[in-house]
Amino acid sequence: MWLNVSCLLEFQNPVPTPFMMMLRPRSGQQQWIIREEYVLSPRVPVHEFTDMFGNLCQRLVAPAGNFSVQTSAEVETADSSDTAPGAPFIQVQQLPNETLPFLHPSRYCESDRFTEMAASLVRGLYSGYDQCATIVEYIRNTIQLTPGAGQQIISASELNQLGRGVCRDMAHLGIACARALSIPARMVVGYLEGLEPMDLHAWFEVYVGNRWYTFDPTQPDLKGGRIAIAFGRDAADVAIFTQFGNPVELLNMNVKVERMPERGH
Repeated sequence: MWLNVSCLLEFQNPVPTPFMMMLRPRSGQQQWIIREEYVLSPRVPVHEFTDMFGNLCQRLVAPAGNFSVQTSAEVETADSSDTAPGAPFIQVQQLPNETLPFLHPSRYCESDRFTEMAASLVRGLYSGYDQCATIVEYIRNTIQLTPGAGQQIISASELNQLGRGVCRDMAHLGIACARALSIPARMVVGYLEGLEPMDLHAWFEVYVGNRWYTFDPTQPDLKGGRIAIAFGRDAADVAIFTQFGNPVELLNMNVKVERMPERGH
């Protein structure tokens, strides 16, 4: 399928403010970017670089006053994410080097605190994909999804105690449990077709069966086109914008995902 996606951010800056943005999806195995637009108002110089996880990042200094960032893209992606019940666990010594950072505890995914819990949830299951699917079911059944209530980032441990959170927090818990089983797991931020209410979305991926697979505790299934913008160990790695220095006011954030007519290649 073809999706047209866009994100508008409008800020009020008290003084000139350094920003780092992470708003450009890139083509990969699961998605193909056919057209992109990135508009800053007012226009300022931008330096782009690729971070340690392969994400496209933009550095800029926004002027004092009103400042906006408008991004849009036309992307070809699948109409649902792949599933693979029975996909096997990969022994740590056989994992690709690039997956190893996603085995360790991180700021919001304290996997070392979930060893006993994760083992109890998956006892008797075939190691790998099936374990992760069971973890997702646990999160769906025990954590209340509360869209719009996620101004404060919370960790997997905090979410497990609180019992409610947003998509980002639920991904943290899934990641922590998977890593506790020595399964590489990473956070993804991007667009999801049909998300209600519409916003940027967070889910997670695990490495089993020699590839990454999508898991999303907030959705009943994996239908709908997904477009990844950023990958990381947890929310600290995938913020769509980070300002430095004085606080700024986010006046407006508007996200759209629209299906486009099919086209030939």
